[in-house]
Amino acid sequence: MNRPPDSFGANRKIIRTASTEFDEYDIEGPMQEDIAWLRLSYDRKTGQGAYMMRMQPGAETIRHVHQRREEYLILEGDFVESDGTVLGPGDYVIYQPGTEHNSRTVNGCLLIGIDYSFSDLGLG
Repeated sequence: MNRPPDSFGANRKIIRTASTEFDEYDIEGPMQEDIAWLRLSYDRKTGQGAYMMRMQPGAETIRHVHQRREEYLILEGDFVESDGTVLGPGDYVIYQPGTEHNSRTVNGCLLIGIDYSFSDLGLG
């Protein structure tokens, strides 16, 4: 497919998520082979930014505590929280800093997540 030249140049980054390979997921420490992620704007040094996460059927994240606010939108599949809450496409979740949890999927899941801190953004 031919695309017109990018008139925004360095001021815009386009990530073609449907055709970009995801990396092995290791954000909670050890490699989790049944989970993959694609860093959109996520910065490992700051622990902030956006990412996509793909979980294979039966995958489960390692229990972890968030140092920053975490928000995510379920795009596909099911996502089961550690308290048993079942989420699906269109569900949006917000966790405050200090929240401890883990999540799993029965049939597989694709989500977009954002981790950030208001204070780091100069907002409080």
